[in-house]
Amino acid sequence: MSDNAGRVADATGNWVDVLAPAVTRPYLRLARLDRPIGSWLLLIPCWWSVGLTGMRLHHVPNLWHVVLFFIGAFAMRGAGCTWNDLVDRDLDAKVERTRSRPIPSGQVTVAQATIFMVAQALVGFLVLIQFNRATVICGLASLLVIAIYPFMKRITYWPQIVLGLAFSWGALMGWPAAFGRLDWPALLLYAGSIAWVIGYDTIYAHQDREDDLMIGIKSTALLFQENTPRMMRIFYGAAVALICLAGIDAGGRWIFIAGILAFAFHLLWQIRSLRIDDPAHCLMLFKSNRNAGLILFGAMLLDAVV
Repeated sequence: MSDNAGRVADATGNWVDVLAPAVTRPYLRLARLDRPIGSWLLLIPCWWSVGLTGMRLHHVPNLWHVVLFFIGAFAMRGAGCTWNDLVDRDLDAKVERTRSRPIPSGQVTVAQATIFMVAQALVGFLVLIQFNRATVICGLASLLVIAIYPFMKRITYWPQIVLGLAFSWGALMGWPAAFGRLDWPALLLYAGSIAWVIGYDTIYAHQDREDDLMIGIKSTALLFQENTPRMMRIFYGAAVALICLAGIDAGGRWIFIAGILAFAFHLLWQIRSLRIDDPAHCLMLFKSNRNAGLILFGAMLLDAVV
């Protein structure tokens, strides 16, 4: 078997391909641990929500919550991706970038993938029950959104909205974990994160425009086309404004304001440099959102303790 056997087309040369035991590689690829950017983007709203609690309390937030959200985000991202691949296995086989994924390429059977998905979800559940009752209820409520997301691109040009609802759910989790309830800062953060997700996932979707058009898959990339930069200004602008309001309402001060400005300039750089006909460039910009999110989280932590 060649060194390239089983590798996913858009994630070659990573630690899974090089270091992981061969028997584990298809499952690590199902969980997207060969390209963990999605897990980071799921995690960041969770960490933002923890940062909000720190700013409200004016001291270091609960670091155990930071760890739990890290584990839970990676576990649930893996479960969600496995579910997505199960639902999309026939469509993935028709798209150049995705036909090498473990299920359509035959590396993993449907039954094996289902068992793996349940195991990852169980890890996520074990993490969830470490929190208080309000947080557990909030977390369980996200499952419906996660379940319906893979079907949305078949029926609407706005599947990114549903992805935003799912990927931003962590923004609702940190506040009840600290205070046992949901208040305006968490709700504003959630709304802002949804707008952010719509923006960056539109960039991501531009990689697959031609294949999506051919097989009948819908996305905001196909809807916006050449208007993408203008629409991104709307969504990224809304993200900055709503997250700024959330932070100020939570007690954020000048360090938070500096962080939100750095976050805004990063998003503006994405808009100004976007080349929608260059898939590699779109992927680079999409991945850069991890840095944008971590800059803002760092500012939240500093604001909480200074």
